[in-house]
Amino acid sequence: MDITYNEFEILTCVEKENRELSQREISKATNLSLGTVNKTITNLLERKLINEDNLITKEGLNSLKPYRVKRAIFLAAGFGSRMVPITLNTPKPMVLVNGKRIIETLLDAVVRAEIEEIIIVTGYLGEQFEMLLKKYPNIKFVYNDKYNEMNNISSAYMVKDKFKNSYVLESDLVLYNPDIIRKYEYYSNFLGKKVDVTDDWCFESKNGIITKEKLGGYNCYQMYGISYYNEDDGKKIESDIDKVFNMPGGKEKYWEQVILDVCKNNYKIHVRECHDGDIIEIDTFNELKQIDKSYDCYKKVRKWFYASNNVSSW
Repeated sequence: MDITYNEFEILTCVEKENRELSQREISKATNLSLGTVNKTITNLLERKLINEDNLITKEGLNSLKPYRVKRAIFLAAGFGSRMVPITLNTPKPMVLVNGKRIIETLLDAVVRAEIEEIIIVTGYLGEQFEMLLKKYPNIKFVYNDKYNEMNNISSAYMVKDKFKNSYVLESDLVLYNPDIIRKYEYYSNFLGKKVDVTDDWCFESKNGIITKEKLGGYNCYQMYGISYYNEDDGKKIESDIDKVFNMPGGKEKYWEQVILDVCKNNYKIHVRECHDGDIIEIDTFNELKQIDKSYDCYKKVRKWFYASNNVSSW
């Protein structure tokens, strides 16, 4: 049963809340106007996808099945050189931030959204991730032994057949808003925050569709490494990753360049907007210290590392 985007938004809202909601509450939760909510609810009632109390029906739940997220793929193989000295003995995703591992902020949200299949692609100090099994027994590990020779496209290549109906998450993101991870997704999308200016990776968009990925820009969306791919796009990604990975220079690319650059004409990836306070990407040791003051004690160790290795600080 096909449903419109507005119908999807209201159905997922009432399914999640599982209680009688007023149209005003639905409007606030979905960011749809009251008029749109009223019209859409009338359609949903006629189709028997909700009842008179605005509760989802069995037919409504069935209509959401094609949009159910099947798995979450974590790319967690890299070294994290700019986080030295912490990453000398700990993979970056396993670093504690205010008492909680970075990757756990994401895993908890995935579990909360009832996404059962979890794949973590590991590399550097990969054995340390096994301690996560005690809390998250459903995790399946895939080891990337080329993590230090190629860019993260090598990790994506190893799970290229798993992208259908899947989230793909970079594992160095501290997630503060667990609602970013959802049980259902309507279309393929990439997370971004609207900014006036950034020197980080970002993308331009038109009518909600990503048109260009670039490093630095104005009036654009700063990228955050959480994205989702539906059934059709997941099938295309499997072949496109294979093509790009095996082309000259392909192994040096970031995996998302497959969909946002090299093969972008094959996709319509929507912008999924996030906001200040939803998520933080920790790139450097100094950024880590700003968030968690307990790391101030590592200052002398860091200076020693750079001096003994004859490299400059980032």
